[in-house]
Amino acid sequence: MLLTGTVGAGKTTTAHALGALLRRADVPHAVVDLDALAVAWPSPAHDPFQLDLTLRNLRDVARHHREAGAVRLVLAGVLEDPLDRPRYAAAAGAPLTVCRLRPDLSTVAARLRGRHGEDRDALDWHLHRSGELDGLLAAAAVGDVVVDVTPRQSPAAVAEAVARALGWEVAPAQRP
Repeated sequence: MLLTGTVGAGKTTTAHALGALLRRADVPHAVVDLDALAVAWPSPAHDPFQLDLTLRNLRDVARHHREAGAVRLVLAGVLEDPLDRPRYAAAAGAPLTVCRLRPDLSTVAARLRGRHGEDRDALDWHLHRSGELDGLLAAAAVGDVVVDVTPRQSPAAVAEAVARALGWEVAPAQRP
């Protein structure tokens, strides 16, 4: 499954929280941060977000995880164009369910300020991109399921909401 959403939506954090739920349910799995598969410079002019590189790397990473016994892949990344969905599924080597996280943009802005506060250019770019990307994802109706993320939800609570939306049988997170 692919968790998608705007920058700062909590995709990677939620993916790791889903991994914890799957671990407690004894489901062999792997969590893959697609952004990490694209870290390279410079980006080709025709592919500024390195999608081609990401998917080439995902093809190998997914195969290795399946060979190691993973029965679920939890991917965190941006599926900006629904026409790219078959490419993601082919790279993952399995049918793909897409869950879009839909956060409150003021929460996203606060996260981005915490993440990029020292780098004004990066902060400005990410703040602009978060609204732009949120609009693109909404207009394209990206996602088989959409999970609203509220400012007070913990990552574990978001992961539980995603698991419910996907129909996954997992034990709820431990509460202190």
